[in-house]
Amino acid sequence: MSDTIKLKKGLDLPLKGKAEKEVVMEVVPDLVALKPTDFKGLVPRLTVKEGDPVKAGSPLFCDKSDQNILFTSPVSGTVQSIVRGDKRKLLAVVVKAGTKPEYVDFGALDLKSCSASDIRDLMLRSGLWAAMIQRPYGIVPRTDAAPKAVFVSAFNTAPNAADTEYTLAGREADIQKGIDAISKMAGAPVHVGIDAALGQGSIFASLKGVSLHAFQGRHPAGNVGVQIHHISPIFKGETVWTVSPLFLAALGSLVSTGRLDLSRLVALTGDGAAKNAYVKTVPGMAVASIASLVKEGKQRIISGNVLCGTAVGADGYFGFFDDQISVVAEGDYKEMLGWANPVRSKLFSNSKAYFSWLCPKKRYAMDTNVHGGVRAFMFNTLYSDVLPMHIFPVYLCKACMAQDIDKMERYGIYEVLPEDLATCEFVCPSKIEWQKVIGEGIDLMLKEMA
Repeated sequence: MSDTIKLKKGLDLPLKGKAEKEVVMEVVPDLVALKPTDFKGLVPRLTVKEGDPVKAGSPLFCDKSDQNILFTSPVSGTVQSIVRGDKRKLLAVVVKAGTKPEYVDFGALDLKSCSASDIRDLMLRSGLWAAMIQRPYGIVPRTDAAPKAVFVSAFNTAPNAADTEYTLAGREADIQKGIDAISKMAGAPVHVGIDAALGQGSIFASLKGVSLHAFQGRHPAGNVGVQIHHISPIFKGETVWTVSPLFLAALGSLVSTGRLDLSRLVALTGDGAAKNAYVKTVPGMAVASIASLVKEGKQRIISGNVLCGTAVGADGYFGFFDDQISVVAEGDYKEMLGWANPVRSKLFSNSKAYFSWLCPKKRYAMDTNVHGGVRAFMFNTLYSDVLPMHIFPVYLCKACMAQDIDKMERYGIYEVLPEDLATCEFVCPSKIEWQKVIGEGIDLMLKEMA
């Protein structure tokens, strides 16, 4: 039986455009890109050149500081282009997919007889090692690291998030095998957070060899960082690993078949989508592959959710860790009277400044307009009201702004990633970019302390 942790703070964003539980398209993308920018702290080193043939599972680049950590192609085909930015920074390796899928054969593993080093070697060779995230800092784990625990969040409370119960239905055996493999490899307990509303009805409730924890509350209750905070907080000198259920299923499949299969169901959400449903695809898909499912007009296409996703645009590529694409209208307009307008019935507010509090079940077609500009940073309780963690968000944010490492440590920098404070950014009357500030603070910690 799992224990139930009730979180009283948080904020559920009532956004239109939640995906219906149906698959409307199986996307076979012509172009797929693997982006080093999806992996924090990575300094990539190319292992291919333009024109090279690759299979699904072939390495495209590695970590320059530890060349055993490989980043592999999700599809087979030919390396079409290597995209670079300023100062020749590697932005993406683009693969033109072939007509017939081919896979690197890594060899299946018998989990009963294999060793932890065998599993570690398989994950490194296949590229699935990079699917894990180490906290603090949100980086790819070092190969010599030993975590105190592994954490999995089996549900997502972000706006219009993909329903994990639906996207992974029927893959329970792969998930269990992935749990068994990562538990044996890490040599540490595995904690799984499930939705308390589902309880024993969750497909994750029957997992063996894990500690189950049911969470009840509003967003960000589904964030693995919030769950870690309430189960086993991270202190200085400690590390934990996190992995999503998507990659647990991929790991289970890899162990069974010896093939890297990263295909997944992706939720197409938001009022800017022509159809709110699911598509089957692979990470790195060119967004142009689903152009027919996006409404005409000025739309912002986001890989991930609207609070902490990445705007990739119509010419961009889907993120490695994401299972959601959000499409919302661009808010590049000015409002008459602005905040002084007494009637703003089409806008949502967490306070009682608008009439939205009278319609708690109404959903809104929000756009990207922030309704104001940056102003003085005010001290108030708005932030702590939407953050279900026992930290002081205002002090942490100011410590990051001041680049005061001692205070950053004191106020919880080891426990958070930018996504955990996305709700603080949404309700901020000062329009402070909280996630950017926290991200810069983490970068400073990596530079000075890691």
